[in-house]
Amino acid sequence: MRPATEFDEVEADVPDLKPLTAEEARKLRERHPPVSPWRIVAGQAAVGVVVALAAWLVTGQARMGWSAAWGAWAVVFPAAVFARGITRRNVALRPGAVAAGFLGWEFVKIGLTVLLLAVSPRLVPDLSWLALIAGMVLAMKAYWIALLARPGSRTTDELRSKGAEG
Repeated sequence: MRPATEFDEVEADVPDLKPLTAEEARKLRERHPPVSPWRIVAGQAAVGVVVALAAWLVTGQARMGWSAAWGAWAVVFPAAVFARGITRRNVALRPGAVAAGFLGWEFVKIGLTVLLLAVSPRLVPDLSWLALIAGMVLAMKAYWIALLARPGSRTTDELRSKGAEG
């Protein structure tokens, strides 16, 4: 017999997990619908356009707009390739194959991003690294908007109910 450990105490506090019934799983999917990766890519592209236009208008310099746009492109294009890779029909739906595919497409996305950043000085005339990084960061963070605005999210439902009341 082995001595009791802290893990035994924690394990004793965890309730037994039971599998969901088909009806419970259906209701859970209705309450928390999946977010399409294409919706996130579209949101990132929209944010990239807004950031590029804002950079151009605020500074009055087209180079700032192009730099911010290239920064957003360095996020959006690899994300679109990733989304295409993970959403295509997969004949083998084995969990290990799906996880390996996800990881593989993530490496492709990172590689494309690094490549786009490496060629930036050659392709964007009079590049502003600050504007490029701003475009990248804001486009990367755009997925939070898509997650918060998805149907079934607590924040979206609260805003809709407050809008209906007022």
